[in-house]
Amino acid sequence: MISQGARVELSPEIPTLAELLRDHGYFTAAADNLGRWFKRGFQRYEGYSWAKAQEPGGGWRKGEAVTETALRVLGEAAAQPQPFFLFLHYWDPHTPYLPPPPFSRMFYGGDERDPENRSMAPVLNCPRFGAYFRRWLDGVTDIEFPKAEYDAATRYMDTCLQHVFQRLEELSLAEETLVLIFADHGEELDEHRMWFDHHGLYDTNLHVPLILRQPGRVPAGRRLAGPVRLLDIFPTVLEALDLAKLGDGLDLQGRSLIPLLKADRPEGTGETLYLTENTWMRKRGLRTPEWKLIVAREPDFHDCPPVELYHLPDDPAEQRNLAEARPEVVAELRGQLFAWVERRCAETGLPDPIEEYGVAMTSIGG
Repeated sequence: MISQGARVELSPEIPTLAELLRDHGYFTAAADNLGRWFKRGFQRYEGYSWAKAQEPGGGWRKGEAVTETALRVLGEAAAQPQPFFLFLHYWDPHTPYLPPPPFSRMFYGGDERDPENRSMAPVLNCPRFGAYFRRWLDGVTDIEFPKAEYDAATRYMDTCLQHVFQRLEELSLAEETLVLIFADHGEELDEHRMWFDHHGLYDTNLHVPLILRQPGRVPAGRRLAGPVRLLDIFPTVLEALDLAKLGDGLDLQGRSLIPLLKADRPEGTGETLYLTENTWMRKRGLRTPEWKLIVAREPDFHDCPPVELYHLPDDPAEQRNLAEARPEVVAELRGQLFAWVERRCAETGLPDPIEEYGVAMTSIGG
């Protein structure tokens, strides 16, 4: 799966982590609102919704709605005798950035509607997404305001999560529970002339938090120096729960991070990452510790070049495209990228999904 908005469902032949743990004695529960195949394997699946404030500056209390359900699910899990696996799906920080007060003014003290400030003009006039931005940013002239609201939404979610951690303490479960915090994507905040959503294969979208806590098993304060993948979560959880053998025969693409975290000098996997985007644009990418290659499969509606190459040690913000200056690197990485695509199609017996199904959506909020 490369987009949860696609029409294709996850094959029932591919077990989810929840299904695997349920079948091996775990009580599984989720606070989630996506439905579809996300529900698979959960014995208790409870959704949520949040009120959308109508008054300007009222904000959306998304995190509190999720926490209310999460605490209820946690209480049910703690009350039964089996070990439990919980999935708590929060939507902050996520476009649109509408944190409630007092968080909404926590990182911004100016006048977001200053008529002399026209920095929001490119955002509100963006042909593909301008109508969406005007729905929640109408009248805003300062582009720094939605950036600050993203930070505010993050602080709001942190506060909501603290209620979950506090409940674990109250239930005397904090010291024996493996906690993972991770995100499925980052956001573009004008770093590449893309705004307040998550499209593009830049590290602003790809580099997301992955935090593990398990007293006695995961060393406190360790940080991997290099990148890892969300694919690594599945085998990491199995090893942390002494269930690594359950992954045998599943052809897992990820690797457990537990040995890396316990190493004397914790480093990332150093692996080459293969990247795919087909939500609003169709692109392929390849990321090594040194280089990032991005290849568009059709004209980019943000007018980005069809081929981009960035030297990450010198340009971690991906601002200097070296594709024309280093054609030999482009050729080498491009060959490696599309050889991988061909190999994966042969291994799975499936067509290339971004060629077969195209983009999942054509606009934000539409």
